[in-house]
Amino acid sequence: MYRFARKAFLAALVASTAGSAFAADLYEPPVIETTPPPVYEEVSYGGWYIRGDLDYHASRYHKGDYITYGPPAGTGAFDFGKLRSTFSLGGGIGYQVNRYFRTDVTLDYMFKSKFRGQTTGTAGSCGQPDCVSVDESAYSALLMMANAYADLGTYHGITPYVGAGIGGAYLKWDDLRNTVGGVTTVHRGTQNWRFAYALMAGASYCLTDKLKLDVGYRYAKISGGRQFEYAPAAGPGFDRGISIHEGRAGLRYQFSGRSECYEPEPIAYEPPPAPVYK
Repeated sequence: MYRFARKAFLAALVASTAGSAFAADLYEPPVIETTPPPVYEEVSYGGWYIRGDLDYHASRYHKGDYITYGPPAGTGAFDFGKLRSTFSLGGGIGYQVNRYFRTDVTLDYMFKSKFRGQTTGTAGSCGQPDCVSVDESAYSALLMMANAYADLGTYHGITPYVGAGIGGAYLKWDDLRNTVGGVTTVHRGTQNWRFAYALMAGASYCLTDKLKLDVGYRYAKISGGRQFEYAPAAGPGFDRGISIHEGRAGLRYQFSGRSECYEPEPIAYEPPPAPVYK
C-alpha cells in the first residue's frame, strides 16, 4: 500500500513538471510595434524659369570718373557731373541647376537719367569775364548680363542668395548742351557698346511651389567711353564709366522641374503583412 502511494505521488509530480515546461514553451511575450519615422519621396530639384524685374537706381560718377574733353583730348575736365535717379525694367530666362546654384541671362532697359555738369574755362576766353558753363544731357541704356547665383538654403520659404554677372551695355547719350553766358553750344551725343559687370545680393520668398518674389540689391558698373562729339571750340568728350546702385524687386516662375519651394510628400506607412500559420 505504501509502495503504491509512493509511485502515484512520483507520477503526479512528473506530470506536473512536464505540463509546466510545455506551457512555458507555448508562451510568447507581446510584440509592441512602433511607427517608423516618415519616409519622403526622392526629389530632384532644378529646372527652367523666367523672371521679370523692376528697379529704382541711382547712377554716379565716383571720384576719378568725371568727364574729360579736348582738344587736345583729355586736357579739359568737368568740375563735376551729376546724374538723376530713375527706373529700369527687365526680364530674363534661367536654369536652376540644383537647390544651391542657378544661372540666367537678363536684359534690362534703363530709362533716361538726366545729367547736369559744369566746366570752368580761362577767364575771358569765352568772351565773358566768367567762363563757367552749365552742361546738360541724359543717358539711357540696354544692359545685357549673364549671371550666376549661389542660393544659401531655404528657411521658412526664404532663400538668401549672392551672385555676379558679366556682359555689355548699349549706352546712348543725348546731345550735350553747353551754355556759357547765355550762349548754348550743342555737342552731338554718342551711342556705343561697352563692357559691364554686376554684383548682386538678395532673397526670394516662396509664394507658391513655382512662383517666387525676388527682392535684392545690384551694383552694376558700365565702363567708360565716348560721350559727345566736337563742337567749336571743345570736344570730343569721354566719360570714365558709370556706377549704378539698384534696388530691385521682381518675380521668378519656374515652369519645369522642382524648385526649392516644393515640399516633398511623406510616403504613407504600410505595416508588414501579418504572418500566416498553417
